[in-house]
Amino acid sequence: MIIGTAGHIDHGKTTLVRALTGVDTDRLKEEKARGISIELGYAYTPLANGDVLGFIDVPGHEKLVHTMAAGASGIDFGLLVVAADDGVMPQTREHLAILSLLGVAQGAVALTKTDRADAAQQMAVRAEIAELAAGTFLAGAPVFAVQASQAGDPGAAELKSYLHAQAEGVRQRDAAGLFRLAVDRVFTLAGHGTVVTGTAHAGQARAGDDTADLRLMPAGTRVRVRSIHAQNQSSETGAAGQRCALNLAGIDKSAISRGDWIADARCFLPSRHIDVALTLLPSADAPVRAWAPLHVHIGAARHVAHAVPLSAETLAPGQSGWVQLVFDEPVCAMPGDRYIVRNAQATRTVGGGRVLDPNAPDRKRRAASRLQGLQALTDMLDGGGLPPVLAHAPLGLDEGALQRLTGKPVRAIEAPHGALWIETRNAQAPRTLILGTHWDALIERVEHALTAFHHGAPDEPGPDSARLRRMAMPVGSDALWTAVLDHLQRDGRVARNGPWLHLPTHTSTLADAESALAQRLLPLLQQGGFDPPWVRDLARAQDEPEERVRQLLRKLLRRGDVAQVVKDLFYHRDQVRALARLAADLAARPEGLNAAVFRDATGLGRKRAIQILEFFDRVGYTRRVRDTHLLRPESAYAAMQADAEPVS
Repeated sequence: MIIGTAGHIDHGKTTLVRALTGVDTDRLKEEKARGISIELGYAYTPLANGDVLGFIDVPGHEKLVHTMAAGASGIDFGLLVVAADDGVMPQTREHLAILSLLGVAQGAVALTKTDRADAAQQMAVRAEIAELAAGTFLAGAPVFAVQASQAGDPGAAELKSYLHAQAEGVRQRDAAGLFRLAVDRVFTLAGHGTVVTGTAHAGQARAGDDTADLRLMPAGTRVRVRSIHAQNQSSETGAAGQRCALNLAGIDKSAISRGDWIADARCFLPSRHIDVALTLLPSADAPVRAWAPLHVHIGAARHVAHAVPLSAETLAPGQSGWVQLVFDEPVCAMPGDRYIVRNAQATRTVGGGRVLDPNAPDRKRRAASRLQGLQALTDMLDGGGLPPVLAHAPLGLDEGALQRLTGKPVRAIEAPHGALWIETRNAQAPRTLILGTHWDALIERVEHALTAFHHGAPDEPGPDSARLRRMAMPVGSDALWTAVLDHLQRDGRVARNGPWLHLPTHTSTLADAESALAQRLLPLLQQGGFDPPWVRDLARAQDEPEERVRQLLRKLLRRGDVAQVVKDLFYHRDQVRALARLAADLAARPEGLNAAVFRDATGLGRKRAIQILEFFDRVGYTRRVRDTHLLRPESAYAAMQADAEPVS
């Protein structure tokens, strides 16, 4: 268990920790000279069961609240210290508010310096403490009268026994999750190198484990743990709930700062936009309006952010609501992480809460569907598990998102009732967890998109995969889209003709006479090169009715043998590929692909060059931006040209 002290400056926090552990946590010369704590201090004492009880001693000065907040992150037990001769003071109130906002659920009160207050004064201060603690996690908590500076003080001994009993009965945090440690101190140790200390929020790290992919976040630099001290003892592992010192290999002290994380690479996706549940304290000095600046303390870090209320236009003191925090730089967080906010001047704690979505969108942040998603995340954090989040995820959640959402490795994530894992042919591609109802709806959406395409363009063979994806599933992972197409083709609900996808009913079978005519027409189109004959010219050359030639070419179009650039002008597929290669080559040049450049390269007239470029736009090979046509690298035509030689 980790105990964090809290209280006003000069109320005896450091002296009390020394009485409880025998350790003086003031280690800096300035702290010794001034008699106050400036930095975080740490102390440890053994328990009868072999465990170690850790203390974090925080500074009490109002200008050092940011340091106190860094130390309070991750503690299990709050020890509020109130001097009997001074009573409840401003930082007493602020520190208690911070502990409450950070979700600390256990605690006790130490009434210090009792030798400086008579019985009446002590009773008055106890009444102040009871009034302050009402409605907080300290309501009804025991108050221990101590005189910590006196050796053998019975009050300190009683408090020590109580804390040891609480520590031995505390429920250990789950060490099965993804490891992450909030760095609150970094230094260099002679003969060892860079050392970071902090509280492990989740998971477990192992010394010398070369298979672990641990990163310094948000920088993303890979690190390796040489050795570990956990709860001030040399250890092979450091686990959730422990104070740990990690000796890191391959990284300099200058690359690490307080507030960084040492974390499993799967934990975080740094983001500048984080959606949170925010509660403003009744004592907050102003409501939160759009783009209000705030100082945000999360983990051991302090950041400046602008708040955008989501569930209302403003958030008044004493109210709770959803807010998006927009940071100046990428921040790491996970759903459920606790944080506090201070006002723009960083002079007062005004509220806090928990993270809902650490990777929030920066657009449509207040859309109804977005707010429904935040409610789903709230339900998940309140004990609902994955079902409410999956219900709001029509495209499911891939393995990476699930790991960041739950803080668990994917092997520990079980599919809830009604959900299924979707896998692809690529064993390296991430799986997707999706509700069965959403999967069925996605399959139907693709079929409906194909039906609509065939209805609108009955002469086309069908869209390629990229074009169909833009129609049916414009967002979502590549792996999920591949799985959808594989499923549809495996079930015979979608067929493929080269790169073109179509419904099984959208196909053409040639009669013998049609096949014979096709064998005469296709060479003529091939010989026509970039300027093939029109339908009327083909009909005249073959002495066939024009409508019969037109109908046959439309059948060949559905088979993928030809492409129709404009009405009654069909190109052989080989010539279309050659034109596509030429377009790709021109698009890669400095002047880009436009009508004039394409006209000169093909030797065609301007009108025909424009018709071909518009055809490429229409089938999804290019897209027009002003006078330039940009290639879509994911299109079927691009895939067909990938291994081809460029056209000069």
